[in-house]
Amino acid sequence: MSSIALLPLSSNGEDFTVEHAFLSNGMELAVISDHRAPIVTQLLYYRAGSADESDGNRGIAHMLEHMMFQGTKNIPGQEFRNIIARYGGTENAFTSPDITGYWQTVGIEALEEIMRLESDRMQNLKIDRESFQSELEVVKEERRQRYETTPGGPFGEAVDAAAYLAHPYRYPVIGYMHHIESLTIEEAQNFYDKWYHPSNALLVFAGDVTLEQILPLAENYYGIIPKIDVPRKNRVVEPPQLAERRVIYRDERVRFPSFGRSYLASTRTKRDGDAPALTIAAQILSGTTGLLYQSLVVEQGLATSVGAYYSGNARDWGRFGIWMAADGSKGIDPMEQAMDSLLAEIVRDGFSEDDVELAKNTIISASIYERDNVARLARRVGAGLAVGLNVQEITGWTDEINKVTLSDINSALRRVLNLQQSVTGLLLPATD
Repeated sequence: MSSIALLPLSSNGEDFTVEHAFLSNGMELAVISDHRAPIVTQLLYYRAGSADESDGNRGIAHMLEHMMFQGTKNIPGQEFRNIIARYGGTENAFTSPDITGYWQTVGIEALEEIMRLESDRMQNLKIDRESFQSELEVVKEERRQRYETTPGGPFGEAVDAAAYLAHPYRYPVIGYMHHIESLTIEEAQNFYDKWYHPSNALLVFAGDVTLEQILPLAENYYGIIPKIDVPRKNRVVEPPQLAERRVIYRDERVRFPSFGRSYLASTRTKRDGDAPALTIAAQILSGTTGLLYQSLVVEQGLATSVGAYYSGNARDWGRFGIWMAADGSKGIDPMEQAMDSLLAEIVRDGFSEDDVELAKNTIISASIYERDNVARLARRVGAGLAVGLNVQEITGWTDEINKVTLSDINSALRRVLNLQQSVTGLLLPATD
């Protein structure tokens, strides 16, 4: 049997170095130095997302993200974006179930300017009715384009809704259309006032900077913002899942059927050891050399494409999933039966040492390549810290992956492949 050498760790056991501190008002700060180019990324996270909304205002976290670009008491209208553009920089924002983030990448000469701009809209956002109504139409169009013009949109939302019985991860981040249409300016202001504070924020810098350089500037711009106690999160607890669920969506625009199944899974924040093992398991199953492709596409000719994934960076729950696109001439039933048979075989026999070592090398290589982009590195660090990981758990990811054994992976996969905690989705052509 061949043996695959694992990629080495750095001398200190860390993938990279993160300098970590807190400002005088309690705001968390992380700095990743990379002096190869005179650029810097600033990424500000608020620990609030769509999962922190109420049933009456689904979509308000994403709507507020849009409103953050509509001007403050000091910087009107689109001037924020115009200033970044004049420096030749890039900027954007994103909303997820757990967090909302705002970032800029600029030349190092604009470092203080982006800190001034971002700290200003942490305190002085101006939400007026005219811009709110205008941006509401933008969000409605975004929903139409992303979720309502292709069959995959409503299908994916139906699967997500079935994957969680009660937890707010079941709702789309953008909200359903009837949610968006009912949002009010008062709800946006209340969400801003409730969550957008230094004590609920994380500030990350990556690039040609050091903590020694950043700390006095951060104190000057962010540290002076008064600390306000953030209310305790009160998310609905997901009850035990005792029955498998099945979602069937038919649409006349679907040419070939596809199949997907996801299982409720633990996350990295649970710290039960399953996250690195499931990451490796998903890698073994993925790609053209993976077990799924080789069996279902190459050997049996039942599918045209297949894959697996593990989403383990959420605060509360993750999902381990598999998907396939069928050969139109074969239909969906033989493909699903073959998938069930393959998964049963994997659960019974487990993976091999070669499978594991190849997957580890692929994951570690991807982690190394990721360091070549300061914006991506800032997001990797920030996304982890924002949901509850510590610095060592982020910088020591390679070490975690290397320590996982074959037995760990096989045991984790057997735990997660529980049909009682699964939802199966079928996207099918319309019937006559």
